[in-house]
Amino acid sequence: MPALDTRQLSALAETFRLLGDPTRLRILMFCLDGPRPVKEIADGLELSQTLVSHHLRLLRGARLVRGDRASRQVFYEVADHHVSHVLIDMLHHINEDAEA
Repeated sequence: MPALDTRQLSALAETFRLLGDPTRLRILMFCLDGPRPVKEIADGLELSQTLVSHHLRLLRGARLVRGDRASRQVFYEVADHHVSHVLIDMLHHINEDAEA
């Protein structure tokens, strides 16, 4: 693996900082199964729509989720397979440690 330059290192650190928030992780995990509108995310996680929208804005800025507009709603999903694999792999890692 080549050495990271300062920009790459900063972007990676910022991504992990964003993933370090339990609410953002809950939103990402909730969106793993496919696109969901803000209201469904908020209702499913028992959070306010305002709070969910705030976190989605941060996650979208880091390219961890993407939003697709359909009429008046925006449906959010995990941005790509890289993000979903990181989340799923870390979940497996945590479960392995619990079983050991």
